[in-house]
Order: sequence, then C-alpha cells, then structure tokens
Amino acid sequence: MRSFLFAVLFGATTWAQNSNNSYIIDAESIHIGTGKLLSNGRILVKKGIIQAIGTQYEIDAPGGAVRLEAQVVTPGFIDAHTVVGLAGYLNDPGSDQDQLDRSNAIQPELRALDAYNPEEPLVAHLRNHGITTIQTGHAPGALVSGQSLIIKTNAQRAEQALVHESMLTFSLGGVISGAFSKPGTRAKAMAMIRQELHKAEEYANKRAAGTLSSTDLGMEALADLLDGQTQALVSVHKAQDILTALRLQKEFNFPMVLDGVAEIYLVLDQVKESGVPVVIHPTMLRATGEAVNVSMETAALLAREGIAFAFQSGHENYVPKTRVILFEAGVAVNNGLSSRLAVQHLSLYAAQLLGIDQRVGSLEVGKDADLVLFNGDPFEYTTTVDLVMIDGQLMK
Repeated sequence: MRSFLFAVLFGATTWAQNSNNSYIIDAESIHIGTGKLLSNGRILVKKGIIQAIGTQYEIDAPGGAVRLEAQVVTPGFIDAHTVVGLAGYLNDPGSDQDQLDRSNAIQPELRALDAYNPEEPLVAHLRNHGITTIQTGHAPGALVSGQSLIIKTNAQRAEQALVHESMLTFSLGGVISGAFSKPGTRAKAMAMIRQELHKAEEYANKRAAGTLSSTDLGMEALADLLDGQTQALVSVHKAQDILTALRLQKEFNFPMVLDGVAEIYLVLDQVKESGVPVVIHPTMLRATGEAVNVSMETAALLAREGIAFAFQSGHENYVPKTRVILFEAGVAVNNGLSSRLAVQHLSLYAAQLLGIDQRVGSLEVGKDADLVLFNGDPFEYTTTVDLVMIDGQLMK
C-alpha cells in the first residue's frame, strides 16, 4: 500500500545505469540560463558533461549517441532554500521531521549532512519537476539552527553533497519558535546572538594563533562564518528585522544572504545599498503572521531594482511539506517577472548566489549536464516535464 502511495504522490522514477552514454538533445528552444534563448538548438553530452551547444546546423550528431527531443530545454533548476531530506512527507515527528531541534535556540554545530535522507520521496518529487540541485538544512525557528548543505537530487548518499557546510541558518523576529524559553523579545534575541558572535571572535583569534586548549563545535561554525568560510542565511520577514539583520552583518562583517523578506518593499533602498542577496519567500506563501504583507510581485520588484535573488520552496508545516519552485516562479511570471529572467533566477543566478556556478546553473560547455526537457512553455500550467538529466543520467 505504501509503495502505491509513493507512486501516486511522487511518480515513478527510472534511473539510468550508465552516465557514460553520449546524448544529442534537440529542442525548438533552449534556455541557456544566461538570458540567451537558442532556437532549433542542440546539446551534445558526453560522460556527464556538456561538450557542445549550438544550433542543429552547427553540431553534428556523433554515431551511437542517444537522441532526445523536446520543445523546450532549460538548465536544471536550483532550489536555494528547502528543508527537504530533513523534513519528510509522512509528517511524523518520530521518523522524518529532523528540520528543527528544539532543545536549544542556538545550535550552530548541527549539520544538515548528518540528518539528510537522499531516499526521502520528497527529493524525488522535486527532481521530477526539474529541480536538480537544492540547498537544504534546518528550518527557521531558532536563533541559529544549524549548517545547510548543497546537494544534487540524484545523490544516493549525503556525502555526495556539492558543499557539505554551505550556510549557517539564523532566524530573527517573530519567526522564532515558541518552543524555546528564551529569547522572549527581539532585543533579547539580538543580545544572545551578539554574545555568541563576540565569543566566536575570541575563539577565531585563538584558533588563528594556535592557542586553543580544546575544540568547540559551535564556536568552530561561528568562527568559520566570521572568517568568511561560510555565509549566514538569515530568515526575516518584517522590515524592522531586515534592518536589524543588516546592522548585525555590518557590525561583525560576515557574508550574509537574506531569506524570506516579506516586507522588503519597505526597505528596498537599504537592502540595495548593502549588496546583500536575497532568497525570496515562496511566491505563494500564505499571508499570515510575520508574512502578512507578503506579495506575489516581490520577484518582479527585486528584478527591477537589480537586487540579486533566487527562488526557494521553503518550509511547510503541513503535508506534503514542500513547494515546487517551478510553480513558484510561474506565479512570479504571471505577476510581472519575464520568463527569461525567471529561468535565470531558477538556474544561473541561484548558482551564483550559492557559489556553485562553476559547475551548474547554465548550459555551457564544460559544466555538468543537468538539464530539463519540457513539452511546452515551462511556466504554462498544462506543460509537464518529459525528462530530467543530472550529470548525464536520465532521471525520469
């Protein structure tokens, strides 16, 4: 019965056994991911890498190559913030809800790597909708909830992550879970974070000088942040909390990405001046609580202002526990964002924000062969994904 339910909810997935196959992919339109749209295009894939891309008149098909056709091809999409693989579709706290540890409000030592389940059906659900890479980890709700990882959705082990410790996840404002006895107010929250960061400064100085008497895993993670080895992913929604995050970043001079930002329209100038990129709230996020002023036009607004951003599926408290960024971007397209820009923010811009654009994010020679074959416009409701390829393997 459970196997049947998996098939109904998430679809069957066929895994290719050999990534050494050569493929020729022809399409009426190919989104490169850089903003360029190639008509009557062709992609040559060998050994999991893009070997050539151009028109069907420019590239000869080698003998023995497997031929594939599509109306539209895009780069594999990148979900810049999710909890999939830590949060599962069964919604069972005893078995598949590892996205937030409620024993302490500050736990930078927690690693998503140690909790990620690549066999979670939600991972296949995202993959079947064209998401080939995710940044996943701990959910908002704690002041510091842990370290995220970046991994492809075809990975069979957590150790196959592209980046094991990507970002350190923070939450400010009313998104803090009520499960913690403290902080009780915004001022207390900031005092607690500042105290830990000052401790981390001392720890980092001793580490650099080689005078540490013992290792503290939490301090190691915070010291890595202060040394610029990782970034902070700070979940905020209200304008006042966005400004608080910017002040904190300026005070301690660590790399930061803002997450959520429902009220960013109130502080556009300050965010733009800071140069801090954004992982915007899911377009269809429910307008409640801290996100009461959320807007479906946020993506188009940030694009007009030139603020770097990527899409996310985020964290859902209810089944099936995740959204799909393809649909989130589709709603953004219907609210002012151009389709070409939508593809860029789902692919290359997301890869740049995460620091993985040397491998993924666009269909260019030498990059991983991660791409999606559609039977129509990716942002039309009636269009479906025909095939997904990751590292030169057909996934669907």
